[in-house]
Amino acid sequence: MTKTVTKKAIDKEVTHKLRIRVRAYESKILDNSVKQIVDTALRYDATVLGPIPLPTEIKKYTVNRSTFVYKNAREQFEMRVHKRLIDILNPAAKVIEALTNLSLPSGVNIDVKMV
Repeated sequence: MTKTVTKKAIDKEVTHKLRIRVRAYESKILDNSVKQIVDTALRYDATVLGPIPLPTEIKKYTVNRSTFVYKNAREQFEMRVHKRLIDILNPAAKVIEALTNLSLPSGVNIDVKMV
């Protein structure tokens, strides 16, 4: 017989939560980094919620091709920032230490908050 735990029951038990936001320009590198973070947390028996995909931030830039003559000729460029969210419930000191010693590829930005 399996025991189902509702979100309200989880919120009552949880005192600390480690919220990790991971951002990168390339989704494959981001997914590999998130997998590495989750595997590290699960190795120390931490409860992990996620990874939750957040909306992709798209920045678009329109540039004139020519400076003077051809004003109607324009180029458009865009940058896509992919984001993921990971919550670790009741992290132990070993989990936090293992996550700080984790080496991730360049181009991956990590924001860690204790909630």
